[in-house]
Amino acid sequence: MEKIFGFLETPRESVRYRRRDERVRDYREVELLRDSESASSQASRCMNCGTPFCHSACPLGNYIPEWNALVREGRWQEAWERLSLTSTFPEITGRLCPALCEGACVLAYNDDSVTIRQNELDIIERAFSEGWVTPKKPVKSSDKSVAIVGSGPAALSCAQWLNRAGHKVLVFERDQKPGGFLRYGIPDFKLDKAVLDRRISLMEREGIVFECGVEIGRDRDAKQLKGDFDAIVLSGGSRECRDLSIPGRELDGVLMATEYLSMSNRSVSGERSLPDSFNARGKRVVVIGGGDTGSDCVGTANRQGAISVHQLELLSRPPDTRSDAQPWPQFPRIFKHTSSHDEGVIQEFDVNTKAFVGRDGHLEKLKCVRVSWDTSGPRPVMSEIAGSEFTLEADMVILALGFTGAEKHPMLSQLGVELSPRGLVSAEADYMTNVPGIFSAGDIRRGQSLIVWAFQEGKLAARSVDRWLGN
Repeated sequence: MEKIFGFLETPRESVRYRRRDERVRDYREVELLRDSESASSQASRCMNCGTPFCHSACPLGNYIPEWNALVREGRWQEAWERLSLTSTFPEITGRLCPALCEGACVLAYNDDSVTIRQNELDIIERAFSEGWVTPKKPVKSSDKSVAIVGSGPAALSCAQWLNRAGHKVLVFERDQKPGGFLRYGIPDFKLDKAVLDRRISLMEREGIVFECGVEIGRDRDAKQLKGDFDAIVLSGGSRECRDLSIPGRELDGVLMATEYLSMSNRSVSGERSLPDSFNARGKRVVVIGGGDTGSDCVGTANRQGAISVHQLELLSRPPDTRSDAQPWPQFPRIFKHTSSHDEGVIQEFDVNTKAFVGRDGHLEKLKCVRVSWDTSGPRPVMSEIAGSEFTLEADMVILALGFTGAEKHPMLSQLGVELSPRGLVSAEADYMTNVPGIFSAGDIRRGQSLIVWAFQEGKLAARSVDRWLGN
């Protein structure tokens, strides 16, 4: 690197967002891209260390120090070429990935880590603007065909790699447009759907076919699919949502986060109008669940015009800095304050919701109690704090409690694939299920996980399919 001591001279630059009063009035992306000078300066903070822990922490195995060095030297096209060797969707991970690499950055041992995620986004957006990203059609055809069920991140990754290996790839999606959770679960203020459409259009020009509005197992028999294709990859995600079975759950106004976000995204795209029951305008909103999905619900509710937004979390507030229990280079579980939180929310931790209360079938309030956690044993033990009961008025509650497994879909029984005790589609190390020629990849196989792992799952599953087809 030209400037080998950049990390001593240049501090980490915080993410820049659009003004709060402006961004809450629309659904355009909130994060601002950096200019070339700022990007180059931040890339210079990379130490080009002898053992790049960032590389090993990245599920995709990105060559992070190498493309950082190229950006610092102004060799943007070479940086893009190096990035594209391992990552085929950097415009998506550059926006949505939690950056496991930054937690393992050697500089993070005693300083702020390199802005790796933003550096990745700088490279790919520069590549698109310069016209370097072009369709990569297969060099030769294998005369083999593969059906991929689902079109989320794992499915897109699998389709990309199988197509480049020369196989004919057809992706089935039951919704009207491809993208899965990327399209219907991630708000536009985090991922503009024009970014997703840009990539899907590129994939179509490479020869991948998307057939939307087709639900395998209902619109088309899965057994027939097995006879029509040489291999099948199941990549329907982990769609079985964790519910909250407490008194009053049946009241109008209690919603699942996935349905809420999906309805909002469809409304923003013009696919359908937003039903009143999914519109937070003029309502007191409570989001139960403190993860990224809960944060997305907070941002969406504020944009819809909620009167107030509370976010409740059963667990304790994470520490602001890395704890001794998570030493470097482990990824630190620290308090995360997102751009959505910055737009207006009251966050409360150590709160257990006991019941939903309403009148004439409509939600009016929540009954809650504060809890404490004993972490001295092998597993944390929760206990309610006597006398800490309280109520919280609400017109809408959004449950963002994660997922429990694969959807119990007729397709799975039609194909005869086995499920794990966790309700996932079981697969061996080569991603093949108990049925020869049928593979599974992504959350449907490993459970709820990060988007970067979904992309890697798709890549590894594609490699196994390719080997099984004898290519």
